[in-house]
Amino acid sequence: MGNATGNRPAMRRPSYSTSIDMFQIMRLIAFCVLSTWLTAAASEEPPAEWIRPPAWAGQFYPAEAAALARTIDDLLAQARHEVPGGGTPAPGVGVVRALVLPHAGIVYSGAVAAHGVQAVAGHPYSRVILLGPDHRVGLRGAVVSRAVAYRTPLGKIPLDGDAARLLERSALFSIADAAERQEHSIEVVLPFLQRVLPRFNLVPLILGPVDPIVIAEALAPLLGETTLVTVSTDLSHFLPAEAAREKDRRTIDAILALDGEALARIPGSACGAVPLQVLIAMARGAGWQPVLLHYANSGDTAGDRDRVVGYAAIAFYGDLPMSASRSESLQTPRLTPSQGRQLLLLARRTIAAALTRESPASNNGVPAAALDDPVFDKACGTFVTLTDGGQLRGCIGNLHASTALREGVRENALNAAFRDPRFHPLKPEDLERVVIEVSVLSVPQPLAHQGGEDLLQRLRPGVDGVILRQGGHSATFLPQVWQQLPRPADFLSQLCRKAGLPGDAWRSGKPEIMTYQVQYFHEAP
Repeated sequence: MGNATGNRPAMRRPSYSTSIDMFQIMRLIAFCVLSTWLTAAASEEPPAEWIRPPAWAGQFYPAEAAALARTIDDLLAQARHEVPGGGTPAPGVGVVRALVLPHAGIVYSGAVAAHGVQAVAGHPYSRVILLGPDHRVGLRGAVVSRAVAYRTPLGKIPLDGDAARLLERSALFSIADAAERQEHSIEVVLPFLQRVLPRFNLVPLILGPVDPIVIAEALAPLLGETTLVTVSTDLSHFLPAEAAREKDRRTIDAILALDGEALARIPGSACGAVPLQVLIAMARGAGWQPVLLHYANSGDTAGDRDRVVGYAAIAFYGDLPMSASRSESLQTPRLTPSQGRQLLLLARRTIAAALTRESPASNNGVPAAALDDPVFDKACGTFVTLTDGGQLRGCIGNLHASTALREGVRENALNAAFRDPRFHPLKPEDLERVVIEVSVLSVPQPLAHQGGEDLLQRLRPGVDGVILRQGGHSATFLPQVWQQLPRPADFLSQLCRKAGLPGDAWRSGKPEIMTYQVQYFHEAP
């Protein structure tokens, strides 16, 4: 985006006289010399201790520190007033692992950005991985900064040592000073993060076209308990307000469904579509679940409604609070997208072998080295879900850590294909149409509540899988079911019916409730 709103100013074609005097010639020569000098200066190697200065202070946001701090504080106060509790949908439960924030001029997108960063205010993140799109150079791959710090009017942010080490790990990462010096998507969100977080180190990455799964896997080793991932992106550009809302709704739905392929199919969905796809790949691998915090467009804030830019603040929640002990967090393995693909392949080949009545090797055709990974030795709950044309075809699993991950996937793949009592056993001709999903569960935890209305407030739509028990009845819904039943009351009513209870049993009685979270991986339909 060219200026603070994303709209490029209209350019007028100059008119030239047919006669040029000596003064004009001298001015032209001087201009050419100055342009050459500026170009050479811009291409010089930065010093070894280079600090990346603010390039857009005074344009996208106030250049004076006190004015900038006051502006952001006012926006944060407004966000707290609109959503008491700071914008978190379930205060005190879980922790934000990633954010999506807009990067337009502060008068246009600042209110939405404030809703986003308010959800992490005061959290002790020691590192922020900030992914922004390339607006100006047309680069490919991922650009890593050679700076030792970024400076904004609110002060300096030191770069994390792992930023430079990315260059050593993969040829996907490179240096492009021209892109970094003028890119605003990284710079504009930094003052918001500075205003709400204690001191943190920064890993800034500017992304062009790249395989999002490969980048997500390269960044996975950096995802510690005190790391916050942030994607800087605006949504649709320059549509009438109503058309923008409709397109942005489709984009947000794809993000909330963790469907990077659906996002890629929406033309002009977001200037940061590539960083969003990387974040979706990370979230699927780490078991994060997204929640929309706020949406608006420039027509809602400070611009006209004929050509608007869309903005969203989205938080991705992990399944463990930062205070959880390392021993508890290790009970559930954290899988990479590559490991998830191995489990999907294992499930498919297990079913295929059963259909052909072969006696395959123990790994069912999956490379032995892949499943020898110690992470698959971890005992945890798993579900395998089969769909055909978008309709459920089988879903069976175990809620508790009763067997090793690889064995649980094998067993539940067979159960879902042949032993789900709601469906006929799978036939060989069915397998080609079936799409497989593998869910890896965290350890279920009791959810204390004071009755129906309190329970509604404590559940996290899109995040929590729920186990409901009352008397001799019990049932569970995976977190993915929230996509079909987004209202907590409807979710609980259907869960009660699945358990063989009246639909209002969650309200009239006081059932035992446990919640869990999942990492889930699915084949492309």
